[in-house]
Amino acid sequence: MLNPSQLESVAKKIAEIIPEGFGEMPAGMQSQVKTVLASAFDKMELVTREEFDIQSGVLAKTRSKLEQLEKQVVELEQLLKDK
Repeated sequence: MLNPSQLESVAKKIAEIIPEGFGEMPAGMQSQVKTVLASAFDKMELVTREEFDIQSGVLAKTRSKLEQLEKQVVELEQLLKDK
């Protein structure tokens, strides 16, 4: 999940997008934007980059093991076929 400083950064970026004619975003509105963003991100069940990278590593290791086992099965099937 995003930490408070990340939410603050996103809220500031949203504030920067608002056209100049509308003036600056009031502090109360920034707080509301952060609250809405936090709620939306919670509903999306986002993961951190660190969690994603860990799971990517686990997946790569699992794929490698699966390929190794598939080769082993082919070799064993060939041995049975030759007998």
